[in-house]
Amino acid sequence: MSKTKIANQNYSLKTFDTIPMLKPHTPLLDEVDSPDDLKKFSTAQLQQLADELREFLLYTTGVSGGHFGSNLGVVELTIALHYVFNSPKDQIVWDVGHQAYPHKILTGRRDKLTTIRSQHGLTAFPERHESEYDTFGVGHSSTAISAGLGMSLAMRYLGKHDKVVSIVGDGAMTGGMAFEAMNDAVQQNADLIVVLNDNDMSISQATGGFSKHLATLWQRGLAVDIDKNGDAIFTKRVISSEDRRIRHYLHMANEALDDWTSRLPNKIVEKLAEKGIPKPSQLETLPEKIANKLIDEVFPENLFKAIGFQYFGPFDGHDVAKLAQVFERVKQLKGAVLVHVHTVKGKGFLPAECDPITYHAITKLKKINPAQEKSVPVDSQKPAPTTAKKYSQVFGEFICDKAATDKQLMAITPAMAEGSGMTEFAKRFASQFFDVAIAEQHAVTLAGGMATQGVKPIVAIYSTFLQRGYDQLIHDVALQNLNVMFAIDRAGLVGEDGATHAGVFDIAFMRTVPNMVIACPKDENECYNLLNTCYEHIGPAAVRYPRGNGIGAEIDKNQAMYPIGKAALEQTIEATAADTSNVAKKVAVLAFGTMVKTAVTACQNLAETYPTTTFFVYNMRFVKPLDSELLDTLLAQNCSIVTLEEHQIMGGAGSAVNEYLVAQAAKTSQTLPTLLNIGIPDKYIAHGSPEQQLADCGLDVAGVVKQMQTIFS
Repeated sequence: MSKTKIANQNYSLKTFDTIPMLKPHTPLLDEVDSPDDLKKFSTAQLQQLADELREFLLYTTGVSGGHFGSNLGVVELTIALHYVFNSPKDQIVWDVGHQAYPHKILTGRRDKLTTIRSQHGLTAFPERHESEYDTFGVGHSSTAISAGLGMSLAMRYLGKHDKVVSIVGDGAMTGGMAFEAMNDAVQQNADLIVVLNDNDMSISQATGGFSKHLATLWQRGLAVDIDKNGDAIFTKRVISSEDRRIRHYLHMANEALDDWTSRLPNKIVEKLAEKGIPKPSQLETLPEKIANKLIDEVFPENLFKAIGFQYFGPFDGHDVAKLAQVFERVKQLKGAVLVHVHTVKGKGFLPAECDPITYHAITKLKKINPAQEKSVPVDSQKPAPTTAKKYSQVFGEFICDKAATDKQLMAITPAMAEGSGMTEFAKRFASQFFDVAIAEQHAVTLAGGMATQGVKPIVAIYSTFLQRGYDQLIHDVALQNLNVMFAIDRAGLVGEDGATHAGVFDIAFMRTVPNMVIACPKDENECYNLLNTCYEHIGPAAVRYPRGNGIGAEIDKNQAMYPIGKAALEQTIEATAADTSNVAKKVAVLAFGTMVKTAVTACQNLAETYPTTTFFVYNMRFVKPLDSELLDTLLAQNCSIVTLEEHQIMGGAGSAVNEYLVAQAAKTSQTLPTLLNIGIPDKYIAHGSPEQQLADCGLDVAGVVKQMQTIFS
């Protein structure tokens, strides 16, 4: 039976403004070694548990660094899920997974959380080999509904009756894959619960029509609740003027948010008038038919209901007792169900609530003497200043400088404006800036469409996320030879974020595409000027650069143009002794990108051991096209050739060199020289510091020296 009632907020939670440096007192949390331990708590104890979990999360993230605001925002939601559902038999699937720290804490990994993102420690995201509670490996956005649906259909086929719950953020919902999965869930008549964790954010502020749609559902002050029989209940909620979604409604300031009766057909209004039309603050129980009609008419454009989901919400995502009640009732339902919860990113930590973008993630706090202080000011978590710019800063400066003189420049980002260094550009050149939300495929094709009109689009995208737009890169840009530049950030290993975010495949998947130009800068100055070179190039081009800081190179902003496909001799280390052995006499190291510096140092070290050898270090600059003139010369000289790259060896730049040399040697009947490819082996590289990852791959100086010694044996 459908009813109406007024919903009240009847809980309070503890808030913090500093990060504790000492392990907090958490008596309830200390009793939780698995989700089964939650079952012994009363719902009244869950809020205390949430307070303890939040404080413990502050402490551990201060120790380890890592994702911050998103985890604080799902504390109550995570507790409610594990309190109600029987994991791991019930499958709980997290989207992206950067918000899964509370989940890890409640599933037997509490004492290891300070190791998260460190070498041999916990991973930053759910990972199947780490825990049976991590039902699906994640790291990229918008996958949870598809994965959950696959689980549900397989379980149905196998005769299992356990539940599947997919938790997805409103930012991830902007990815087309999420909608593809919802469409299919209805088509398959699947039993699937989707929890929409709506915080009006991804990393950046949520954008677009979908964000406004969710705001519409929230700001009406109305909700669809569920009673113990599984029937819909029409409720009134309290709206706070501090809610960030008010921004969507500034243009509606003269309209009363609670004037919901104006949305109803006249016949319904007349029917209600017979009983005395209640104001939202005076809602009383209404007859079942009218209550049902209210739900249908007040939420007429509800996207999820239109698709075919049973919709409940929106609910306060920090009312743990209410969430537990809702989940307990929803799990009895059959079919596709969506539970809409509203959370606050950074909840409970005041600085993060005020600035969720900055506090999306934090670095490790400096260790202090426990006797000195129990907590530290939040500003102390900021990294020490460095004179070397981040590569994302270099890109941000370039697009601002270029747009100042070129009005054809259009900059596109799939929800990574801050990470890609585009915030200043977005302010200064708002009409030329396009944040398309988490929609990589759309971003690439959007750029292609723009290019047909004579403007010059730049797609700023992380290497790992460009993988999601590969078909569009081929079909919608390169095949048509459209004038689009890709600024590929986070190319190479990415340290603590691990394998899910590593940018080690882009050379392999781009160099096989006709018309593409691929550039790899060795430092900040070359990054700036290769960006300029590829921007001025007519046709599709990509500049790939790493995460983090450069080496401190001074940037010449005269916007130089490098000849495309030409390498530069970086350094020659001449032989210092006469030839008395049969070891290699000439070694050419072809270094790509930031490996140039490593190559120089490695060759300097090797020159001491092999004084009769002359070493040539080349800064290749381009993977495609390669400097064929240089390669022909080296082939003719029968010079031993080493390639060095921070990318998979298989299919990478070294493979391109091999292909060219083998073909040319056969064509010209020349002897193929000694070849050695140094790069990332055919495996996924686990998380750790950047230095640890490079050492694991043999890409630090010591590792490169060791591998190069094989050509002298």
